[in-house]
Amino acid sequence: MSSIKTYFDIYGESHQNSINKLIHWFCVPLIFFSIIWLTYFIKLTFLNSLIPNYLCNLAFVIILFGVIFYLYYSIQIAIGMFLFSILNYYIIFSISNANFEILPVLIFLFSWIFQLIGHKIEGKKPSFLEDIFFLMIGPAWLLSFIYDKIGIKY
Repeated sequence: MSSIKTYFDIYGESHQNSINKLIHWFCVPLIFFSIIWLTYFIKLTFLNSLIPNYLCNLAFVIILFGVIFYLYYSIQIAIGMFLFSILNYYIIFSISNANFEILPVLIFLFSWIFQLIGHKIEGKKPSFLEDIFFLMIGPAWLLSFIYDKIGIKY
């Protein structure tokens, strides 16, 4: 097992260009948000007797497994990703009754298009093409910059 820092270093190798980094600062959180939003509508009714109804969806399960994944590597990163996930979930829960079904799809598609443009500018393939694991590293990699800035060790 490598440390989270090692994964951040490997991920960072294909994210050196300032334009690509800027694109990632916008698009990675938007992709994360759109995935949570899209999966929010996939109801898991078999969970109704275990947890409140508003949590009985695939988005909640993804967040739960994501936090467990991050806990394996870093408690601090897991806490930050949990807080970010809950913020996303709360926003989606707040607007879930509005008719925006196409919006998360558009956000997802356009964000990925810009991500690919960023990697074209960078001249390097996205990390996840080598290892799908790096799809989980991207959001935490951005969080690591925030932690570095405010002095939180991870």
